[in-house]
Amino acid sequence: MTDQTSNGPVNHSERKPRAEFWIYFALIFFAALPVAFGFCVYARMTGQGGPGPVARAWAKAWEITPLIFSV
Repeated sequence: MTDQTSNGPVNHSERKPRAEFWIYFALIFFAALPVAFGFCVYARMTGQGGPGPVARAWAKAWEITPLIFSV
């Protein structure tokens, strides 16, 4: 029989992102878009594949924005 008391219930209280989060996300997304476009052009010229510029910028914005709010 396993001991259930050592690992109690975990409270995952994830909140929905608020308007401030989406404002920062949009700003970072639009700032990352030209850079992502440049990386995509370079990747295509060197024969590498990968996601398009919008997907790259979205991923970077989704990576950076939570870091701002975790401080």
